[in-house]
Amino acid sequence: MKINFKMIKTFAALIGISAALQAVPVHADGIHTAKEGNTFYTLSKQYGVSVDALMKANPQVSATNIYSGLKLNIPGKTPTLVAQSESAKAEVITANLNVQPETNTVSAWGKVFNYDRTLQVKASAYSSASSENGKWGAVDYLGNPLKLGTIAVDPSVIPIGTKVLVTGYTHPGLPKSAFVATATDMGSAIKGNRIDIFIPGSPSFVADFGYQYVQLYVIQ
Repeated sequence: MKINFKMIKTFAALIGISAALQAVPVHADGIHTAKEGNTFYTLSKQYGVSVDALMKANPQVSATNIYSGLKLNIPGKTPTLVAQSESAKAEVITANLNVQPETNTVSAWGKVFNYDRTLQVKASAYSSASSENGKWGAVDYLGNPLKLGTIAVDPSVIPIGTKVLVTGYTHPGLPKSAFVATATDMGSAIKGNRIDIFIPGSPSFVADFGYQYVQLYVIQ
């Protein structure tokens, strides 16, 4: 009996393809494009995932810096289905900054913050490059990894641990119009009404920030 080697090869190829498809994880991480008002808590309810799992899947995201347009990993969800549902709801990304001096409140990204005082400061930016962070590496003064929301300050003006809403800047590496930052870093050149904003990215990308005057709202 003649053996049809062509048929055998085709059959083997089909088996290989089937095995490869079965090897793909059923529960791959999905992507959610944040909208105004999203928090880790609301997303945990929406996707049936624990808050702790969401935070572990997004270690670079601070809970106070979830803004419209931010891409978040959703553990155990199919990327295609999530991406399709979000792309159908495309919207303009804006902070909708609204300041109410009479009540000392400022709102951004659908969240309302109470503030104690405002400061106008000169801002620069830095990256995680070793050339910009000395022997300690890409960590802040407290030893935490640098991330969006980290700023270096002069502690005599802005005490370490202070939370501020930063507004009035322009840079593609930062949320549009406003973001929440915590003063957890210091620098020898950061004296007086000065802050240094950490921006994820290459040194050349971050350097495009230059020097800008920004408005800070010291939030409670």
